[in-house]
Amino acid sequence: MNETGRAGRTIVETGVDELRTSFSAYLGDGYRLALIAAHHDRVSAVGDEAIRVVYLLVRGMPDSRIELHVRVPVDEPSLPSLADLSFPASRFEREMRDLFGVEPVGHPRPARLVLHQHWPEGWHPMRHDSGDPPPFADEDQPYPFLRVEGPGVYEIPVGPVHAGVIEPGHFRFSVVGETILNVKARLWFVHKGIERLFEGRNPLEGVELTERISGDTAVGHTLAYCLAVEDACATPAPDHAQVLRAILLELERLYNHVADIGALCNDVGFGVANAHALRIRERLLRLNADVTGHRLLRGGVFPGGANVRQLPTIATLDAVAADLHDVVDIALANSTVVDRFTGTAVLTREHASEIGTLGYVARGSGIAADARKSHPFAAVYAGLEVPCHDTGDVLARFQVRVEEFDASVTLLRELLTNAEPGEHRSTPLRFGAPASSGVGIVEGWRGTIVHRVELDADGALTRVKVVDPSFFNWPALPIALADTIVPDFPLANKSFNLSYAGNDL
Repeated sequence: MNETGRAGRTIVETGVDELRTSFSAYLGDGYRLALIAAHHDRVSAVGDEAIRVVYLLVRGMPDSRIELHVRVPVDEPSLPSLADLSFPASRFEREMRDLFGVEPVGHPRPARLVLHQHWPEGWHPMRHDSGDPPPFADEDQPYPFLRVEGPGVYEIPVGPVHAGVIEPGHFRFSVVGETILNVKARLWFVHKGIERLFEGRNPLEGVELTERISGDTAVGHTLAYCLAVEDACATPAPDHAQVLRAILLELERLYNHVADIGALCNDVGFGVANAHALRIRERLLRLNADVTGHRLLRGGVFPGGANVRQLPTIATLDAVAADLHDVVDIALANSTVVDRFTGTAVLTREHASEIGTLGYVARGSGIAADARKSHPFAAVYAGLEVPCHDTGDVLARFQVRVEEFDASVTLLRELLTNAEPGEHRSTPLRFGAPASSGVGIVEGWRGTIVHRVELDADGALTRVKVVDPSFFNWPALPIALADTIVPDFPLANKSFNLSYAGNDL
């Protein structure tokens, strides 16, 4: 086993036979699995073509990152499954099986995940030798949903096309009366091939993709990507640029939490609170446009630095916070709102931990994990208070959002005291032999975002692996919905508010 240190990470070259033992040991030492990324190396470090699989495990504080690298032959690649050791690993393995053809030996359910059943068998689009896709099968063939049978059981299909502007996802409910017995969420209707689109681009050109991975998380994804590029180039952004990035990240958190606070009220029929929340959200979006020139804060973060046109005043943010608390107080004084929120769609701490949930979903179930504390990219988070509730219901996830809004405003007051607008950048990124890799970890408003990049000797992107927190959190929604009534599905779903786009890369 050969260990090499690089930019705060320990890279461990391990054999197939050692994988399970090493992985289990790190989990036992408090690490969590952050991503699994496969790579089709046409020319590898040892000279021959191979599929290389990277397992990134992280722990904090202090910030610690371990990569296990395993190489398997291109012809009929396989690895021992880690599904019995880690539920997130089971899903990454299914994704890798679809896109790279790596077989997870011993996986309890190696069914397709990303590619729907009409995609051609044996065609793996992320491999460099995949070629053009063969003809697709009949797209109308039924999906093999789990069927629940018994007296009075019936099914309710929802989606994949929804009202409004959200992206497609299909939910199949097995119900008795109004009580939900089982829910299956089918996603990846709009798998876009984002990771493949990065390949061959200059790192600066990658920003136009990262800002569009999930539109409401333009800052979070772009910042994770930029931190990964800077890690690979050993060229960190200057301290003041990191402060501006932290400001933008919190502004993104503010407008999204406000929207969800209002939408949750709307889903229990309290439309007046939603109307006021939308008014506050619009005020924040206009403030965003003043800050970067874009309502969703695009253009503020780039590899090596940050750029803002102007900064909000502390008085403005205090006024927005007071405005929101008036709305929250009115909502929580309404007995119908509190009754509908309390005890609805409970995700226990045990289930949240086993599934590997992140962000406010985890914090609503008593898991106080936040990458701003465990993997800080700037020295501004030392005093950050991480809100946490342990009831795991809609009310807990609502309260976490409100308290995170307050924590963000408190942090922004401190950051804005000495921040200066304008462009702040490092010296030019350093490219050149040998090829390099980097990791960026950011606490986006939904939860922890991870990007891992690899660059060739000329500085071109050869692989970008993206993990949105929704990939970890989607499996938790059906668990929370068990024994919930059908009319509470919109409320429970909004309390998670998972991204289709961030998941369906």
